[in-house]
Amino acid sequence: MLSLRNLVNPLAAAALALCIIPATVHAQSFSDAQRGEIEGIIKSYLLSHPEILEEVSAELSKRQAAAEAEKHQVAVKKNAETIFNSPRGVMVGNRDGDVTFVEFFDYNCGYCKHAMNDMLSLMKSDSKLKVVLKEFPVLGPGSVEAAQVAVAVRMQDPTGKKYLDFHQKLLGGRGQADKARALAAAKDAGLDMARLEKDMASPEVRATLEENFKLAEDMGLNGTPSYVIGNQVVVGAIGLDGLSKKIGEARCGKASC
Repeated sequence: MLSLRNLVNPLAAAALALCIIPATVHAQSFSDAQRGEIEGIIKSYLLSHPEILEEVSAELSKRQAAAEAEKHQVAVKKNAETIFNSPRGVMVGNRDGDVTFVEFFDYNCGYCKHAMNDMLSLMKSDSKLKVVLKEFPVLGPGSVEAAQVAVAVRMQDPTGKKYLDFHQKLLGGRGQADKARALAAAKDAGLDMARLEKDMASPEVRATLEENFKLAEDMGLNGTPSYVIGNQVVVGAIGLDGLSKKIGEARCGKASC
């Protein structure tokens, strides 16, 4: 019998590792002895050239990232009106801006505290930036309570100015955010507390949080802060420079316009 070892060079062995062995229908054409010989060649080659595994891993990660980005773009396009223009989002910055920066946050998220400062810096330096804030309370009952108060704040503040003041007081404060701390922040921001308590019991609060969670699910968001900038979804705190680059890409197709 002609030996496969004489027919398969190292590069072909690598190809077999990636193509032939996983393909059951192809593998069935080899005998047990032949498959064992092929596997031995592949193992020997990979042990001699382990760097190929890094190359394969890097290529796999690259393809997975590209697939994830495409999935995000489809989800953003599908939900664009709700993401960028829903009346249940809090709009601050330039409402007629050329780029919309959407942030999903939790009042008990430590990274969101730093992200808030990044957002404020961007608003200060970029007069064309529209910012939309969406409550996404994923860190427990206290977060849900704080978000419920936040929605009620939004309901009596169409300009977003008092909401932003409340937002900074609560997210920038110390300790665990919950209903008591959120109400205290609302009072400090000058909200009508009697109306606030009434609005907190309205169906709008539940509808707002359900809308935000549905959007997050569609886009695969699993943590805070998360962003939608242009047609890109960003999960995690990437810092001021990273956010600025994403805004530039949304505005003019490159990191810096």
